Amino acid sequence: MSLPLPDSDALAASHALQRQIAAEIAGNGGAIPFSRFMELALYAPALGYYSGGAAKLGQAGDFTTAPEMSGLFGATLARVAAAIIAQSAPHILEFGAGTGKLARDVLTALGAAGVTLARYDILELSGELRQRQQEALKDFPQVRWLDALPDAFSGVVLANEVLDAMPVQLVRKASDGWRELLVTVEGGAFALIAGAPDTALEARVAQQIPDAALLEPGYTTELHPAGCAFMASLARMLGAGKGAAILLDYGFPAHEYYLDQRVGGTLMCHYRHHAHPEPFYLPGLQDITAHVDFTAMALAAQDAGAEVLAYMNQAAFLLGAGLGELMAALDPADALAYLPQANAVQKLVSPAEMGELFKVLVVGHGVQLPDALVRADRSHRL
Repeated sequence: MSLPLPDSDALAASHALQRQIAAEIAGNGGAIPFSRFMELALYAPALGYYSGGAAKLGQAGDFTTAPEMSGLFGATLARVAAAIIAQSAPHILEFGAGTGKLARDVLTALGAAGVTLARYDILELSGELRQRQQEALKDFPQVRWLDALPDAFSGVVLANEVLDAMPVQLVRKASDGWRELLVTVEGGAFALIAGAPDTALEARVAQQIPDAALLEPGYTTELHPAGCAFMASLARMLGAGKGAAILLDYGFPAHEYYLDQRVGGTLMCHYRHHAHPEPFYLPGLQDITAHVDFTAMALAAQDAGAEVLAYMNQAAFLLGAGLGELMAALDPADALAYLPQANAVQKLVSPAEMGELFKVLVVGHGVQLPDALVRADRSHRL
């Protein structure tokens, strides 16, 4: 692969993480689940992609998220947040707040609308991003950083591109059933091997993958136990109060996720604005993601007591929440200000860009969404 080379310090950190992973493999009988490899690559203390110090977002990082494209994204989310806050509590909890731009845009829009927010909590695993957030949000005294999920919460939960970064279980269909893929060391390099037959795995596959029996041997895909556990915790947290969680990410409902032509799954890596499929490339220096199975996420939340309030593509959510009105309020005569916003909005809502691939799942307890979002709901497609 023709990818930019890291500097010597970054390369040394990746080598240290590789040695740590290899030692765990050796201590575990020669193999670990891919989900454990992904967990270490992303979250190993001081060395993982999200727990280390490398820049992740923006031109100097590996990818750009919707809040970085336009302040209108956060301002639109603020309109939905205000409606939920009016029915619950003046609190927002954001997972994985990136550079802090979404928080700043939401707080600014709520303030302009006269909505008083008592607290804006951020749960951030990346030390580098937490520092950037603290600088970006130093003028907002209601912001505080948490180290763990609270037991109970009332208000609004925001999670933009959080679920896709949770470790996934890789599985492959063999001629006699499904196997979990494990990571081993062969010739000094990480490699995938198939695990032994597992009746519990067969049961999970049957539950999550529609028509799994019809897929051909060799079909490789992902299961999402970490994401499902997160959704269950979120549902229990909200069930102790009143509020809703808004989760935005790229993915599909199960009947689109596990299409027979998607034979290699959805696992993807991001390094310096290059996307590629090699998860063993420079562990700790690249993001590893998988598309979200929104059916599994919705069912996990529902089984834990939350109500599925809405599911739709990002375009329908943003337009139903009032993005068009916010755009119409801008002056097109001011081309220097207007055109970048228009271009960003086009990327956010176009079916050829983020408008269709990105979906929005809203789960909650004791609140209702604005009528425009209720009308746009497509949760029957889950």
